[in-house]
Amino acid sequence: MINMVKIIGIVGSPRKGSNTEVLIDKALKAAEELGVDTDVINLSKVDIEPCIACDICKSTGECAIYDDMRKINDELQEAQGLIIGSPVYFGNVTSQLKIFMDRTRPLRADFKLKNVVAGAISVGASRNGGQETTISAIHEYLLIQDAIIVGDGAPMAHYGGTGVSGAALEAEHDEHGIVTAKNLGKRVAELTIRLNSD
Repeated sequence: MINMVKIIGIVGSPRKGSNTEVLIDKALKAAEELGVDTDVINLSKVDIEPCIACDICKSTGECAIYDDMRKINDELQEAQGLIIGSPVYFGNVTSQLKIFMDRTRPLRADFKLKNVVAGAISVGASRNGGQETTISAIHEYLLIQDAIIVGDGAPMAHYGGTGVSGAALEAEHDEHGIVTAKNLGKRVAELTIRLNSD
């Protein structure tokens, strides 16, 4: 029997209606085809402040900053799967996504994201535009949270979803990017279902 599982997509772009959002949406729709619930957290639509290294979360388990990140951290604890996406900014993730990562520090205190099945998507301005280094930065974050990392699975089995876009919503026409995003969503869903079956 399959317990109901949920996969959350994190859109790390500062833009609303971004190419990253396009590929996260493709990944989540592919996951939904396998019967999982999905949700999206778009960082362009939330209010989160940078970590101030106050260390209060180390003693209380909660962040001292009162903004949208408190609710986001609660939502993350309810998920069994996670797909994180970012456009390439100088070969790395956006500042918005880095703030998100840093602000999940309270979850690491007792490894609340342990065994969450997770994957990454990145969109660059060219086919070799830093997508793999950006995905690698996301993977490093996930490893430190003790999540289970998957790539985009067979037949390609690379780091994750990799899109190309030099203009707004151009990712809608990037066949390779769409295939890798869908494969990633399917792979995250498959393993999430397997790990949550009785």
